[in-house]
Amino acid sequence: MECSLIEIAQHAGGEILGDGNRQVSGIASIQSAGGTDLVFVEDERRLGEALASRAAAVVAGTFCRGKSLGKPVLVSREPRLVFARAAELLLSPDSSHAAIHQTAIIDPSAWLGDGVGIGAHVVIQPGAKIGDLTTIGAGSFVGEGVVIGRQCKLAANVSIYQGVAIGNNVVVHAGATLGSDGFGYVRDPQTGRYYKFPQVGRLKIEDEVEIGANSTVDRGALDWTRIGRGTKIDNLVHVAHNVQIGEDVVIAAQTGLSGSAVIEDGVIIGGQVGIADHVRVGSGAILGAQSGIPTKKVIRGKGVVFWGTPARPIRQLLRELALLARLAKRQANH
Repeated sequence: MECSLIEIAQHAGGEILGDGNRQVSGIASIQSAGGTDLVFVEDERRLGEALASRAAAVVAGTFCRGKSLGKPVLVSREPRLVFARAAELLLSPDSSHAAIHQTAIIDPSAWLGDGVGIGAHVVIQPGAKIGDLTTIGAGSFVGEGVVIGRQCKLAANVSIYQGVAIGNNVVVHAGATLGSDGFGYVRDPQTGRYYKFPQVGRLKIEDEVEIGANSTVDRGALDWTRIGRGTKIDNLVHVAHNVQIGEDVVIAAQTGLSGSAVIEDGVIIGGQVGIADHVRVGSGAILGAQSGIPTKKVIRGKGVVFWGTPARPIRQLLRELALLARLAKRQANH
């Protein structure tokens, strides 16, 4: 998509220094930029390199004010953020290229909005609804009654079970599975056999969520599993049944959330974190990589880093480790 720097500034913010009519059609690194690309620099030491590149324009911090620039610059206190928002505009889907592949199997009762793109061998079952400008990659499966909003992007081989509801501007990467049954069984103490607890709830994914490759999100057992607006989930993450995740949560790879856990708004979860059932993590808490949260534990502390197993505030953990090291040294000396 080609835009003027004025249009980019209106969408992404920032102040234009130089020719606001300069046309930009892509984004790139400083090293690989072409003549119509936008680049960004947040380190003043690299400003000269960015200005000398082939790029059409530069996003930079306020340190460029008062300097001889030589090409248009979009100035912001947060150049990385402005660049990300500019990319959002420049890389937005173009409905003129949308097509439905001839091998796709689409039930006649399914509804497709304007500019929907459907890849090869996609299956869309009865009653599904796909919003305008959404694209679905090759080999994906959309179950009965699934609702997908506007401008979503589903990569190849995504599987969406029956009745899942997905909001607008959601990105789902290859191999993800949404709405599968939760891992819930009841053991008969007489026979030792396990019987499946009903998994008849639903899954709701709100606007602007991103779900990484090969991640899995289970439906609720009897009620809903919910992923809140703006949450970003990395590759290889598992979200179990009845989990409630708030808004603007970030979850890194190989994390597992057990059934009925509650993750409040703005939480940051590092890689390989294990969260047991019925845990509550309060708003704004930060869970360090490989932390473990035991059953029914409540974690509270906005901006506080929790680490270890069981997870506790990192300052407390470091004091404990230091004490253990002193005790071990004292024992060795005896």
